[in-house]
Amino acid sequence: MARKSLVGVVADELLDRIIAGEFPPGASVPGELELSARHEVSRMTVREAMKTLEAQRILSVERGRGTFVNPLNRWSSLEAVLRAASEGQNGPAAAIQLIELRRMLETGACELAAQRITDAELEALRSRVEDMREAHQADDVPRFVAADLAFHDQILQASENVFVAVLFEPLHRVLEKRRTETSKVPQIQEHAIGHHQNIFDALAARDPQRARAAMDAHMQQTLDDLRSYVLEALSPKT
Repeated sequence: MARKSLVGVVADELLDRIIAGEFPPGASVPGELELSARHEVSRMTVREAMKTLEAQRILSVERGRGTFVNPLNRWSSLEAVLRAASEGQNGPAAAIQLIELRRMLETGACELAAQRITDAELEALRSRVEDMREAHQADDVPRFVAADLAFHDQILQASENVFVAVLFEPLHRVLEKRRTETSKVPQIQEHAIGHHQNIFDALAARDPQRARAAMDAHMQQTLDDLRSYVLEALSPKT
C-alpha cells in the first residue's frame, strides 16, 4: 500500500479533529502557521491540505476572515461523511439518516428482487434467517449481525441492479457498527427476525408489492427500535 503524502496526512488529521468535535460546524480552523508548526511541515503543504478539504466542501474559505467548518450536509466526500457517521459526535442524526437512505434504496431493491430472485438465492436467504434465530438463542451478537448483513446483501444482489450494490458497498463498515450496537438489545433481535421472515416469505411468493411493503415495514421497525431502545437511552434525563 502506498504511503500517504504529507498533504494527505495533514488533511486526514485535521478531518479527524473536525469529526471529533474539536472544530464544530461554523468554527474556524487554525491558520497555516499553527498547523505547519503542529505537523512540522511547510506552509505550502498545509495550504494544499486545506485546499483538499475545501474541494470536498468540508471547509469554506472566507477571504479576510478565515477558514470555517461547513455543516455535515454540505460535505461532498462520501468517505468523509461515512467517517463522520461512524466516528463523529452527531451519531443519533446520522443513524436516523442512514435508515432513511436504506429505506429509499432497499425497498426498491426488494421489489426488483421479487421479480428476479433465483431458487438458490432464496435458499441462501432462508439460511440467513435460520442463522439469525440460532444466534439469537445463543446470544451470539457477532453471528447475528453477520447473518443480518448477509441477508440484505443477498437481496441487493438478487435485484440484479449493479448501481444499488455499488452504492451500498461504502456503507458496509458503518452498517456493521450500527447493527452491532442495536443488536445487543434482545427485543430488537426478535423484531428483526420476524421482519426478515416476512421479507423472505414475500420474496418466496415472488410478489413485488408485498416484498416492497415488507422491507418498508422492516425499515420502519428499525427506526422505531432505534428511537425506543437506543436513542432514548442516550438522551439526558430531566
